[in-house]
Amino acid sequence: MPPVSQASRIALTLLCLAPTLAAQPPAQKTSPPIAQAWLDLATYSGGMPGMPGGAGGMLGSLFGGGKGGNVFGNTQAGPAGRWLDVTLYTRNNTSLKEALQKVPEGSKLAPTLKLVSPVEGKPVPVERSDEVTEQPEFQRPKGKISLYWGCGTEVRKGQPKVLDMATADMGDFAKFFQSRHATTRGAHSTPGRPVWPNKPDARLVPEGASLVGEHAFSGEGVPDGFKFNIDPEHDLMPAIELKHDEAANRFSWQAIPQAKAYFLASMSARGQDEMVIWTSSEQPDIGFGLIDYQPNTAVDKWLKEKVLLSPKTTECSAPKEAVGQAGMVRMIAYGEELNLAYPPRPKDPKAAWEPVWAAKLRLKSVATSILGMPDMNKAMGEAAKQQVEEKAKAPGAIDLLKGIFGK
Repeated sequence: MPPVSQASRIALTLLCLAPTLAAQPPAQKTSPPIAQAWLDLATYSGGMPGMPGGAGGMLGSLFGGGKGGNVFGNTQAGPAGRWLDVTLYTRNNTSLKEALQKVPEGSKLAPTLKLVSPVEGKPVPVERSDEVTEQPEFQRPKGKISLYWGCGTEVRKGQPKVLDMATADMGDFAKFFQSRHATTRGAHSTPGRPVWPNKPDARLVPEGASLVGEHAFSGEGVPDGFKFNIDPEHDLMPAIELKHDEAANRFSWQAIPQAKAYFLASMSARGQDEMVIWTSSEQPDIGFGLIDYQPNTAVDKWLKEKVLLSPKTTECSAPKEAVGQAGMVRMIAYGEELNLAYPPRPKDPKAAWEPVWAAKLRLKSVATSILGMPDMNKAMGEAAKQQVEEKAKAPGAIDLLKGIFGK
């Protein structure tokens, strides 16, 4: 039998695949929206259980970025509080300087937020898709790192994974620092895309504020009718009330109705040259990419893989060997990402989709707590308590007047 040529093999392969290829529906023709809005909602809390709010705020600033006041980017690394970042873009005006966002009365920021574009530089075109995963940046640590994972008081077989910095090569690093991560672009700051908050409008999100209701965007080049509703499921999330029972090494928290899943990660020291990491994942994931917004598809997938805790979970213990003498734990509750567009995508794949506007809303709640530092916790708690007492004893305006006039 004569040998079969390469061309014949390709032809035979295509012939076999022809029925399958013919069965594939044609890709729907789509266009990017004329206008796009990104809204990031975040709630940060910090401090040990039982601490007054002042101490929690100090810890939140220490481990959440410590940015003062309401500045853009607090949803990524902000102090304790509830934060909102907004970005608006329109293809009709890529040099848009200002815009308005109508907000509901319940936000306590009504009637509008003033969005202002950063003034530095020229508008920068963003070519990549909005769904491209953004890779986190890591710094190479020193010493030795031990990784534990999973809820439970006993160290499981095969744990811990240990990375020795003195002998590790790049391959060892790659295997050890495996972490799931699917975060896509949300609110961002670039010239030509107005944002909130900003210097002209840096109001804080008031206590008890709600974003439930109608929102609308307007500005030069922004299409008319860019409005949508936020429902209670996608409102600002409550703070996580994270508690730690040191004797049992058990973490517990109240259930959050909006949460789709939870994840915890602790980082602590053992001696002077060893870092100990523990995560609540059932898989050996170091967790560096998980304390962030994640799309719904990724959260659903990782729930099935038991990387994330189910929304019904309210406690998780760690082996005593997995938490060192001093460190911190971070916990995230993932809210459901909301994606809206007008007109909606046609169900008929043959019909082209040309949306006028689109909006993406992401939400999360993150808590940070100090571990194994009772002296610091006691000192901060007493300082915060004293601050509250002094404030309560501080004389009011009438008391001062009485003192001046001796009455």
